Amino acid sequence: MPAIHVELFEGRTVEQKRALAQALTDAVVKTLGGSPEAVDIVFRDVARHDWATGGTLWSDRAPPAPKP
Repeated sequence: MPAIHVELFEGRTVEQKRALAQALTDAVVKTLGGSPEAVDIVFRDVARHDWATGGTLWSDRAPPAPKP
């Protein structure tokens, strides 16, 4: 079964990662078959100053809007 690598900006909670891990596992099992125990997911937290899009570091962009 697959190993899924997820890169995202640091700051997500353990609860958010847990929910995403479950959702990804469910989608893989539904789509490819197999058992949930065969799906590996690796989270990599990346600092905003270590990620750039369009030549601009995310740390140089406006801060994200607060959640309502």
